[in-house]
Amino acid sequence: MAKYNIFVKPSAVKEIESIPRKERIRIIQKIQGLANNPRPKGYEKLTGESRYRIRQGVYRIVYSVSDKELYILVVKVGHRRDIYK
Repeated sequence: MAKYNIFVKPSAVKEIESIPRKERIRIIQKIQGLANNPRPKGYEKLTGESRYRIRQGVYRIVYSVSDKELYILVVKVGHRRDIYK
């Protein structure tokens, strides 16, 4: 299986930077893991969009996948109570 390139929207970078260090490290590792498997165990396709969601503790990572061009775009990262607003 080919490795996917990962791109993170500037707004998602700001969201990641605002998360406490310990959780931020875990989130970054989870995002890096998407390069090898863009649909890991526990992923969920979001309704009405071509986006997916994975969990990291109380945080959610929302991303889209292009299988044709082999890239992942991280769209949003945030606490579960805020992410879908």
